[in-house]
Amino acid sequence: MNNASDLLESLTRDHIAVNINVLSWEEAVECSGRLMVDTGLTQKYYIEAMINIIKSLGPYCVIAPGIALPHARPEDGVIQTGFSLITLAQPVEFGNKANDPVDIVIGLAALDKKTHLTALKEIATYLSDDTFNHNLRAAKTKKDVLNLLDSKRKET
Repeated sequence: MNNASDLLESLTRDHIAVNINVLSWEEAVECSGRLMVDTGLTQKYYIEAMINIIKSLGPYCVIAPGIALPHARPEDGVIQTGFSLITLAQPVEFGNKANDPVDIVIGLAALDKKTHLTALKEIATYLSDDTFNHNLRAAKTKKDVLNLLDSKRKET
């Protein structure tokens, strides 16, 4: 997987969960991480690494209003570059005054510092579209999310 479309196309229904109930940001990160573990992107200990980095550095991963992009270092258990995407039934606070509460969590696993950059740029473009964000938050099923991503890909 060397380009954005490969990475984004790798975001299958197994990498997506919608309307998840969590009580804390830690649970949100754990849910996002579990999808990456279950699909072979990371080792199980990657989840704890993501949580520990946020505890150590603060809520750096809250990249826009309502959107978090938790990740850890490649050596923290990454097997393959890829993403997970979850939407939360109720937003949670990460501690980022400017962008809390969060209801979209995009987990990132990157094997190196470059492979995922094009995909991240494309995701950032998607997430800068208010209509896309609204539709993503309104998605009721994994299929809704996949259809939304597919139609956005065709737009760009």
